[in-house]
Amino acid sequence: MPPHTRGGYTSTAPRRRPTGSERRRRVQLREVEPEHPRHDRDETEEVLEGAPGGPIDRCILRSFQKHVAAKIWLGEDRAPLKLVNHGAKLQLWELDVERSRIYETVQRSGLAPLISCSHRVASRPMLSAFCERWQPETTTFHLPFGGMTITLDDVASILHIPITGLMISFSQPLRVDDANALLVELLGTTDVEASRETEQCRSPSVRLQWLRENFSTITDVSSDDDIDFATRAFLLHLVGCTLFADKSATSVGVVYLELFRDLSMVGSYAWGAACLAFMYRQLTTTTRFEVRQLGGYLTLLQAWIYEHFPEMFSSLDMAYIESRPRALRWRPHVIPDSLQSLRERLDRLQISDVCWEPYVDHRAEHPFPDIAWFSGCIKCGLVVESYHPERVLRQFGHIQTIPPRPFAPPRPDRSILLDQYWERWTDHVLIDHSRGRRCHYSGESVAEYMAWYDRISHRIVQPPHLRSGFTTDARSSLPSHTASTSDSRNARALRLLRHVISGGRQQSGDYFWGALNEAHSILAGSDETSASHSTPSPAPASHSTPSPATRPFFCPPTFVYPPPASVDPPPATVDPDPSSPVAPPAPASGPTASTTVYVRSKRKKKT
Repeated sequence: MPPHTRGGYTSTAPRRRPTGSERRRRVQLREVEPEHPRHDRDETEEVLEGAPGGPIDRCILRSFQKHVAAKIWLGEDRAPLKLVNHGAKLQLWELDVERSRIYETVQRSGLAPLISCSHRVASRPMLSAFCERWQPETTTFHLPFGGMTITLDDVASILHIPITGLMISFSQPLRVDDANALLVELLGTTDVEASRETEQCRSPSVRLQWLRENFSTITDVSSDDDIDFATRAFLLHLVGCTLFADKSATSVGVVYLELFRDLSMVGSYAWGAACLAFMYRQLTTTTRFEVRQLGGYLTLLQAWIYEHFPEMFSSLDMAYIESRPRALRWRPHVIPDSLQSLRERLDRLQISDVCWEPYVDHRAEHPFPDIAWFSGCIKCGLVVESYHPERVLRQFGHIQTIPPRPFAPPRPDRSILLDQYWERWTDHVLIDHSRGRRCHYSGESVAEYMAWYDRISHRIVQPPHLRSGFTTDARSSLPSHTASTSDSRNARALRLLRHVISGGRQQSGDYFWGALNEAHSILAGSDETSASHSTPSPAPASHSTPSPATRPFFCPPTFVYPPPASVDPPPATVDPDPSSPVAPPAPASGPTASTTVYVRSKRKKKT
């Protein structure tokens, strides 16, 4: 008897004809089956549609009922995601001068920047808060003012890996037997070693530790075959720790080893596009409430947040130069805020809080890639995701218009058509009409965009009854002149500090101190009320004034200004100005207090 399909699997057992009682039962079930059987789904959609901040028109976010943001709005909560970050593991396999031949091959592959630009620290609350705003249908983050996403331009600028070339494609999933054969052929292992490793991983994968233990000791004095084996093992270890880090947290798929068969062809692949498709899929997975872990290349996601929201999350590395990947521009750190606090901060985001074009200074070293305008599908093996630059035109410096309805990605088995589509990417970029006009100001959109976006999006994640701290409602209860004055001062101070940050280390120390002094005066509200504040008070003797080279740029709220030009102490009878930003300390008791408090010598003066 020929095989037949039952429940999705193939069976060779003989089929049984249903009995009469079974046929009558099926007829009864069909008769009592309701006309619209999905009552639970409809009721959930009605609740979501009636909630403030929920999508009114569900034509775009069709799967929002299963989204983690929908669960949060209904009162359920999810802890910060567990992160899969291998930044520290890359340091365990270094390519020193004794392995120069391996490094030369890695450098020709275009993947060498990944060795140095991976962040060793990732912030769980920050990344979890952004994952809650990812929408799979549009492959964008839904923020209060519109959509944003990681583009091919972001990948190229942050990582400096190729985004053009051959698409990474696999015809079918790799079986364990085929994985063992690849390990024997391309890494030179024995059948027993390969079988033992895949059995331990319980999948066609190998452990990252196994790769380091077996191939990190090979040097330039080894044979040519051993050097090729070690080079493939290093590249597999590299992409497993960075571009294709999966939720196993310890292993990497052997399927990527096929890409390193011909070491001279490694640089011909579009590694950046594959990394972006893999990151999109990992973000899509985390939108389900039951998921507790985030994979993918977290350095890409974290550096993207730093670039576009520098005033909220970032810590700038003042030693950065523009010839290096932008991922090295930031000092990764753990955000001390809780997940709930970050939800509320993102709910209060405004257009002015975003750096829409962060790579302006980087264009001299890394020009804008035209392939970033490509509109279609990107893939990584069997992972296919949609790429919609028309939904984030403001990130390209253009006025945001209402985008067309997003298209669903095709099945992975149509890989040949997708590869041909990608190879002719110049025929599938957005035309000038679709790109629209250039922005007159950052974050500009057409008048009807926000009304459309309010109808199809879930702009607010944290429910109003679960908010805490100083919210927008609390601000509205303040006097209008207080709120407007405070907002104006904050905006002026942030604009000033933004110019200082963009200048880098080339600026003089006097400029830094002057800018900090002016920003402090603005925030203190003293720049308009008193002219005496333009001259800072002398620094107390109990606080040493660090040099600009050693002092951190982001100073604490209490600033310490540089000492005045004159070192003579002020007269003892002059009272300090109480309105000064930093008042001198009160003199100690005793006949010589007024003459010794400002003296920095170890020897006391004689009275």
